[in-house]
Amino acid sequence: MIKVLFFAQLREQLNCAELTINLAEDTRFTAVSTLEQLRTELALTDDNWQSCLQTGKLLMAVNQTIVDGNQVLKDGDEVAFFPPVTGG
Repeated sequence: MIKVLFFAQLREQLNCAELTINLAEDTRFTAVSTLEQLRTELALTDDNWQSCLQTGKLLMAVNQTIVDGNQVLKDGDEVAFFPPVTGG
């Protein structure tokens, strides 16, 4: 199982703070092995998720480390999606 977290405005737009996904048993996710594949599959949920999870609009982390979409996922990982941080 992996835990998927959504932060900041992304959480509000998706109306979802977190998901737990069993990559090995959930037929929707059995072919998912990388973070990019997970993002793509989640984006298929509906038009809102597609818009919110566009690659250029978010940062991705696995186990609290920012990574790119090529990161291979394994059982027990914690995945986080969040909008780019801006400062002033």
